[in-house]
Amino acid sequence: MKRQSLAAIITSLVCVFTLAQAHADKLDDIINSGKLRCAVTLDFPPMGSRDASNNPVGFDVDYCNDLAKTLGVTAEVVETPFPDRIPALMSNRADVIVASTSDTLERAKTIAMSIPYFAFQQVVLTRDGTGINTYNDMKGHPVGNTAGTFEGLALEADVKKWGGGSFRAYQTENDTILALSQGHIDGTVVTSTVAAASIKTGKYKGLKVVGNAPYVIDYVSLGVARNELGLVHYLNLFVNHQVRSGRYQELYAKWVGGTAPNLTIPGVYY
Repeated sequence: MKRQSLAAIITSLVCVFTLAQAHADKLDDIINSGKLRCAVTLDFPPMGSRDASNNPVGFDVDYCNDLAKTLGVTAEVVETPFPDRIPALMSNRADVIVASTSDTLERAKTIAMSIPYFAFQQVVLTRDGTGINTYNDMKGHPVGNTAGTFEGLALEADVKKWGGGSFRAYQTENDTILALSQGHIDGTVVTSTVAAASIKTGKYKGLKVVGNAPYVIDYVSLGVARNELGLVHYLNLFVNHQVRSGRYQELYAKWVGGTAPNLTIPGVYY
């Protein structure tokens, strides 16, 4: 009886080991397919947008292309609005999220996230004549933001705490900026990169930045399916190489300008 039980256990272990070997992880799948599908948000300049010829461009687009190059495959940009980033990954429409995704603990319950590859400072964006000159001045005003974003969730939470004014969620960053310029809302919070890019276009008259929002630095990560640890380890090393090779600074200078923000956090990791 004991021999039969032992034999059964050994057989089960062999089967599990064989199945594990037969299962190729996502990193192998990407390399074998010859294609890397990146979920990228294309209404978030200078991180992602479309040029005059309707081609995807931006920091995140170049980052996707760089990652594909290191893997020896072709990059495919899958246009993905902010609220659809995780669904695109979970439904296998994309292999990796390269879409300025904040590394929140809540998201980490659903997907695996790399070390930060970019860092954002949040600023208050308003227009002439609203009377908003600081973040706290938005109390009592109609404000809004893009659904599912770090800054959108933070601003909505503060509006509830203030107990006055109102909050509207919009599907895209462009919708939010347009609503602000047309007077549907009086203020919003966006990254300094988005604010500068929006004002630079000249399409939105009267928009202005009135200081920083009191939020922590928004570190963003690359995202993959939660169980794909091999791919996460590769992405961590890729981010490391982007920084130490100078490519991170090169892309930052190209799309944003100036010196790239530090991706390390004193007292946590260096």
